Amino acid sequence: MTRTALSTSLDAYEIWFVTGSQTLYGDETLRQVAEQSQAVAAGLDGLPVKVVWKPVLKDSDSIRRLALDVNARDEVIGVVAWMHTFSPAKMWIAGLDALQKPLLHLHTQANVELPWADIDFDFMNLNQAAHGDREFGYIQTRLGVARKTVVGHVSNPAVRQQVEDWQRAAAGWAASRSLKLARFGDNMRYVAVTEGDKTEAELRFGVQVNTWGVNELVAAVEAQSDADVDALVQVYLAEYDVAEELLPDGDRHQSLRDGAAIELGLRSFLEEGGFGAFTTSFEDLGALKQLPGLAVQRLMAEGYGFGAEGDWKTAILVRVANVMGAGLPGGASLMEDYTYDLVAGDEKILGAHMLEVSPSLTTAKPRLEVHPLGIGGKDDPVRLVFTADTGSALVVAMSDMRDRFRLVANVVENVDAPDLPKLPVGRAVWKPAPDFATSAACWLAAGAAHHTVMTTAVGIEVFRDFADIAGTELVVIDEDTTVRGFQRELRWNQAYYRLAQGF
Repeated sequence: MTRTALSTSLDAYEIWFVTGSQTLYGDETLRQVAEQSQAVAAGLDGLPVKVVWKPVLKDSDSIRRLALDVNARDEVIGVVAWMHTFSPAKMWIAGLDALQKPLLHLHTQANVELPWADIDFDFMNLNQAAHGDREFGYIQTRLGVARKTVVGHVSNPAVRQQVEDWQRAAAGWAASRSLKLARFGDNMRYVAVTEGDKTEAELRFGVQVNTWGVNELVAAVEAQSDADVDALVQVYLAEYDVAEELLPDGDRHQSLRDGAAIELGLRSFLEEGGFGAFTTSFEDLGALKQLPGLAVQRLMAEGYGFGAEGDWKTAILVRVANVMGAGLPGGASLMEDYTYDLVAGDEKILGAHMLEVSPSLTTAKPRLEVHPLGIGGKDDPVRLVFTADTGSALVVAMSDMRDRFRLVANVVENVDAPDLPKLPVGRAVWKPAPDFATSAACWLAAGAAHHTVMTTAVGIEVFRDFADIAGTELVVIDEDTTVRGFQRELRWNQAYYRLAQGF
């Protein structure tokens, strides 16, 4: 079977830039339209996803054919549309109805400043995006087309940032639509929030969620050669501050070798199956010698999605966040709110997990250690120990609300952590916006999960765009949130999403 390493890069993706006009204006005007639209498209050069200019669209059939072409090309993850002159919107009905990729409506124009003294009706006929884009906006709304609208000149950094956020969301959506997720075992017994409708998840997000017996993973682990284990151990020694007992002449070196064999076997299983995400459960470890810790941490840092205890919904979020944050400082990881510091006015949340927090959350050199776990009934597992860097972050959970999936996002600030000598795991300490009490009350009201993805690479706007593209509910807890306002939003959403599905 062919093995394929996972890619988290955005380099293979394209966004097509399309411009609307019509034949009414004549060849000379259309030539200028093409030249100016190419210049506007070039103004988006340097964004993380390549923007490819397409010839000006002037009739219904060419618009429809372009939409079908976009749908058929996996590398094309979205369309930016601009009505340079006036493109009668009925021409766009068939194309917009056919389009199955994300759409951004760029409401812009070729020039920044108007040449007031030189404006005549030839200029007005050419430069009437204010006219044409309103026509285009109407037909999108009339057809119920989901899109992002960005207003302003492409030379404006704020405009470029909005387009970049949408590009990243479109890339996350593309990754989700092609994602295969391997579950080793089921979710942890009696836990409600890690359950969910996997059929609906494939319909909504495109992800394939299926289960493999953990002993299939065991077979892959046992197939690893001593030479490959030796080579990976050398990588560990070079990249991490390794505890003395795990060194080649240390008393616990075999634990490190067992951890390396698990990483090699898990990686080979995922690559051979084309999986971009996975889950494990400490209640179903089969003949594995350890609960995978180090292996999971390193794979998440490379871009894989992961959810502990069978939590496939969080595994999706980790993979999507890794793709959306490609090339940016920071990373994405499974996270769990564990316990609170309730000093009045200085409340903090301590987040961690048993083993599986990604070292992409820190720029410091993690320490590689081995410690008892206390659950799972296996050998003491190896793991990377560190504290997440301080700075802005986002925690996002996905819950199955029966008739829809709900994303709940909280804007947080990672802060310095006190010394934690008896907590040898990856961890983060944060202050949630707008304050601890409001954040926790809203989180509980939303039915949000205890497992989240923490991302320090992308902010809330990227997740807003992703939710809009996916047609999925997103509720946000940020500096403007109040409990009463948040509760009202939940009630409105309950009605809206049920009505939007029809009967």
